[in-house]
Order: sequence, then C-alpha cells, then structure tokens
Amino acid sequence: MTDVVDSDELLRRIQRARACAHEELLAWRARSADLARTDADRADDATDARTRGLAYEAVLKVLDEIVTPGRSAESR
Repeated sequence: MTDVVDSDELLRRIQRARACAHEELLAWRARSADLARTDADRADDATDARTRGLAYEAVLKVLDEIVTPGRSAESR
C-alpha cells in the first residue's frame, strides 16, 4: 500500500472494516445455527461455520479496541 492517508481516512477505513466484520460475524453465526439444525452429515460444515464466526469475532474485537480503546475492558 503506497497511499498516504490522514488519520480521519484511516479511522473511516477501520470503521468500514469493522462494519464488514460485524456483518460477516452475523452471517456465519446464522449459517452455523442453520447447519446445526440440519442432518448430522453437515456437522463438518457447521464446525467450519462456527470457526469462521469465531475468527470474525476476534477481528471485530481488535477493530473495536482500535476505535474505542479500553471500552471492551469496561464491559467485562
């Protein structure tokens, strides 16, 4: 990446990434729940969906900490 961006643009990009991660988290959670309700042959797919959801949850937590430092520690 060779673009030089100011702090406002960087924050906007982080916020867009956060919104995208949140949408993906919700989508993978829904997919995991749907697959868990179906037959046992889809167990691997459900596990994969759960794993992807956890990955997006981790990304979301990191981006939240960048945007609002310390807020996640307050909610515990």
